[in-house]
Amino acid sequence: MKNTIITFKQSKQQGNKISMLTAYDYSTAKLMDEAGINAILVGDSLGNVVLGYEDTLSVTMEDMIHHGAAVARGAKNAMVVVDMPFMSYQTSVYDAVVNAGRLMKEGRASAVKLEGGKEVCPQVKAITEAGIPVMGHLGLTPQSINALGGHRVQGKTQQAAQKLLDDARALQEAGAFAVVLECVPEKLAEKVTKELEIPTIGIGAGAGCDGQVLVYQDMLGMFSDFTPKFVKKFANVGQVMKEAFKNYIDEMQQGSFPSQEHCYSIDDDIIEKLY
Repeated sequence: MKNTIITFKQSKQQGNKISMLTAYDYSTAKLMDEAGINAILVGDSLGNVVLGYEDTLSVTMEDMIHHGAAVARGAKNAMVVVDMPFMSYQTSVYDAVVNAGRLMKEGRASAVKLEGGKEVCPQVKAITEAGIPVMGHLGLTPQSINALGGHRVQGKTQQAAQKLLDDARALQEAGAFAVVLECVPEKLAEKVTKELEIPTIGIGAGAGCDGQVLVYQDMLGMFSDFTPKFVKKFANVGQVMKEAFKNYIDEMQQGSFPSQEHCYSIDDDIIEKLY
């Protein structure tokens, strides 16, 4: 069944957990879709795990459109949510609507995601009024990593926790259909989840959220530059890949690959007639 903002809302009402993973290409998206994932996030995390940047700030609209369209071609039932990159929505409401529209039209997104609380609510309201579903993102917001002073758990003081709760309510009021909570204390995430009518998607926010999201390279052990505390490795695919690459190199150098079964034949008399 096709996952939509309606099925997201129904999942929260019925107490069914929402599954979400990142993907950035057709083949991976197709595998996730066939496994039954509810949603695929084309995250600006592609800056780290695909493009090799130290942060997400250098990711462009063209990057997100390119990878979003690839994922959308592989996802038949999963909702495809595409991140709005840094400075694609912060500058003005107009820019936010135009760029969200590009992600839908050119990037084939089902919805867009942007970071921030009350300060981006005018953008959220305008984008949703343009007929584009918006997912919010609170807590550790990677696009604000310099302002936050690094990768730190958010909402640990009373003032910070209250602001996060107020921001979540404001995003819901502005029209967001869901909100990601990243690096938030478990009890605070539970409080936010109970307060909101829209689903919460946790990443480092405990099991009390309505769903979970992880970067797929993290959960498969394919990215080792930095591993957050909240990541569980469900498989060590990275090691399997390295072993396969090494075996390929060895067999090629030894001459055992390609073998006869991997080659195409031609009649000997044709070869003999060549000059």
